[in-house]
Amino acid sequence: MRKQPAITAIAILSAGFYMAPTPATQAQTYKADDIVKHFGPAMAAPPVSATRGLCIGTEADCSRAGHAVKPAAIAAFDLVVRFKYNSDVLEPDARANLDEFAKALKTPQLGTSRFLVEGHTDAVGSPSYNLDLSARRAQAVVRYLQERGVDTAKLEARGYGETKPVVADRFAGENRRVETRLKSD
Repeated sequence: MRKQPAITAIAILSAGFYMAPTPATQAQTYKADDIVKHFGPAMAAPPVSATRGLCIGTEADCSRAGHAVKPAAIAAFDLVVRFKYNSDVLEPDARANLDEFAKALKTPQLGTSRFLVEGHTDAVGSPSYNLDLSARRAQAVVRYLQERGVDTAKLEARGYGETKPVVADRFAGENRRVETRLKSD
């Protein structure tokens, strides 16, 4: 009879251990300097190995000969602007990152740069609803940056809905985000 309470106590402690919430992962934060370094003028320079030669012929001939020079693509800089399910409301950690982005956009290095602000969703909901929600998320970021003194003529908001997930699970919360990308046109 004495074994029963001991087994019950072990079972309760074990269940508590497995059911205890794991510590929340902290959102990554950025500083204005990180953003300036990512998008700054050094990123616009062609890679050292790029060919600077002259090729006479068609574009296809020059490409086959290895003479085509393509500008280096600048990757998106995900500012960890995340959203709750079915929301376009900026969370406190997103606001902190956007404050730093606003500072970076006001620096001389990025003062003339233009950016795409790309909204995304997970795959829950209809594609048309998600497209609208992603556009609202991008607009929320642009609006917030405008409130921080950023010239919105430098920003173009676009919604992509669920079409560009960042993780394999299209329903994962990581896909509810806004990314910024240097506009190259």
